[in-house]
Amino acid sequence: MAFVRLAADYPVGMFGLTFEKLLIIGVIAVFLLGPERLPHYAAQLGRLVRSLRDMATGAKDRMREEMGPDFDDLDWKKLDPRQYDPRRIIREALTDVDPFAEEQSAAPVVGRAAVNENSAYLQRKRKREALGAEEPAPFDSEAT
Repeated sequence: MAFVRLAADYPVGMFGLTFEKLLIIGVIAVFLLGPERLPHYAAQLGRLVRSLRDMATGAKDRMREEMGPDFDDLDWKKLDPRQYDPRRIIREALTDVDPFAEEQSAAPVVGRAAVNENSAYLQRKRKREALGAEEPAPFDSEAT
């Protein structure tokens, strides 16, 4: 029983493909390609993987070359897009607290937008309050 692993124990790759599924796809590909074309396609796959690795290494070297000594000091985990939480970003944008400040207060102060006294909402509210309880609301014949 110690050697038996459940499918949930295996890591899931891209598009939900597990190791078993990839192995089955590989076996089917071997049977479809046949022994005469298999070495050719295996060599092409090897060249593709090698060229992708060379491109990644070249991009890394070029970035190190252009950034200079700052490249080694850069914290790449801060730039990882998976760490961004939209709720946290909005919460920080709506607070007046500077996230990079040395000291932070215990309770963040929420910023308020300036009130526009001439807004349509406030004008309607003033008219409604001025009417009183007995008077009917104004009627607009051009309204839909």
